[in-house]
Amino acid sequence: MESADFVVVGSGIAGLTFALTVAGRGRVIVITKKDDAESATNMAQGGIAAVTRDPDSFEKHIEDTLTAGVGLCNREAVGIAVRSGPAAVERLMEWGTRFSRTESSDGSIAFDLGREGGHSDRRIVHASDMTGREIETALLRALGRHPNVEMWEDHVAIDLVVRDTPAGRACGGVRVLDVERDRVVTVAASVTVLATGGAGKVYLYTTNPDIASGDGVAMAYRAGVPIRNMEFIQFHPTCLYHPTVKSFLISEAVRGEGAVLRGLSGRRIMEGQHPREDLAPRDVVARAIDKTMKTTGDKHAYLDISHVDAARVRERFPNIVTRLAELGIDMTSEPIPVVPAAHYLCGGIEVDLECRTTLPGLYAVGETAHTGMHGANRLASNSLLEAVVFSRRAAGSAIAELDDRRAALGPAPDPAWHGNEAGSVPEGVLLDYNWDVVRRLMWDYVGIVRNERRLVLAGARMAGIAEEVDDLFSRYPVSGDLLELRNICLVGDLIIRSALERKESRGLHFMEDFPERDDEHFLSDTVVVRNA
Repeated sequence: MESADFVVVGSGIAGLTFALTVAGRGRVIVITKKDDAESATNMAQGGIAAVTRDPDSFEKHIEDTLTAGVGLCNREAVGIAVRSGPAAVERLMEWGTRFSRTESSDGSIAFDLGREGGHSDRRIVHASDMTGREIETALLRALGRHPNVEMWEDHVAIDLVVRDTPAGRACGGVRVLDVERDRVVTVAASVTVLATGGAGKVYLYTTNPDIASGDGVAMAYRAGVPIRNMEFIQFHPTCLYHPTVKSFLISEAVRGEGAVLRGLSGRRIMEGQHPREDLAPRDVVARAIDKTMKTTGDKHAYLDISHVDAARVRERFPNIVTRLAELGIDMTSEPIPVVPAAHYLCGGIEVDLECRTTLPGLYAVGETAHTGMHGANRLASNSLLEAVVFSRRAAGSAIAELDDRRAALGPAPDPAWHGNEAGSVPEGVLLDYNWDVVRRLMWDYVGIVRNERRLVLAGARMAGIAEEVDDLFSRYPVSGDLLELRNICLVGDLIIRSALERKESRGLHFMEDFPERDDEHFLSDTVVVRNA
């Protein structure tokens, strides 16, 4: 057993922001599944949406966010995030992030702002096309200098430690699998923070890193915490289509600089589909590509920026240009083959505006949390903004209640681990098979366009898989692959159940049976909760 004042599960921008903010108040342990930089943050190309100059305004950014969210955004959460945007950018720079700058017409140096789908103005603060990597590197460097913070790499969270206290149930830490030493460790903590990112690995095709298996949502659900709006899975319209490369995102900022989407015949896909055409919100663009592919039988679409000045393209997107060139694609002179892929979880663990969950002592931040900011569809580059703003709010709340949490948990030891010992599963083929079945089932039956029949079939098949996986978990040694399979089964089930509840089409959730938005019956969140 180890103990800490704060334990943070996840090492992306949300978890690191929280850790840096609370580090001066006690011992912090950051749990990460692989190495410290492996996170969705590190793969983010676009940037952070923030109002930094006229004629842009907070009101315009708020309105763009609400429009993308199709009636389900928490207006207070949106206002907090947008108005805190400039301070969030400033804090990232204080921690060492270097954003791209340009010389203005009056000779002053300002942010080189990008524009992405759904935004009415240029407001994307970026570091070329490697914003996530720049932020992650800066935060890890700042964190490494702090004596109170420990980074535990190659540790996989198993479940939360839930304690019975005189005041009721409370979170007292987390149990983790130490992969290198094949042992289970209980980390007792006064404050536990889930910052585990999204759940893209539930789907066959995703822009997410391999670690994105919805662990935080699954652990919180098993502990009895409500989960909201899991039907809203954002599919990024432009993931590279290539036989040997997976999960390489072609940033939405490419369309912001003038790229257009075409079918293999050359016809423009977004023409006449939306007033903003190729800069329409992601749900609209992803569905249009999906429809084109299904109608024509094409395996992919094209993203074409060859008509834009080549020097500007190379300057703005050096990382994308270089990576595509390595694959034999010159994006300055030829179109890029792309397909939609699972990208972002707009639902997640229910939290308040300080990111407290309903389980005392447990917080959730970043993509795994549902603050209500994104509603039914996330506006591009609002994710990094939300992560910084709300992680800092969570940190302030956690610091304020630290002494009370220590007193509430008391000196009693946390329950010991009564599960199986760590080790490898003797029949790995069972894990591999079920991994593939779950991800293909979700892609084919619970993808961009849905209907009730496919969802019902998916739910029945997922129940059978989950039963088999639960049996494996009860009989076999604990391993990272088994833990992730257990979690994607549960998260897949939560997505299916939530999708079946919403008998309308709204934002990222499109139902063939119910193609219209229905504000009379469904202008509310979908909530699922397990009685712990």
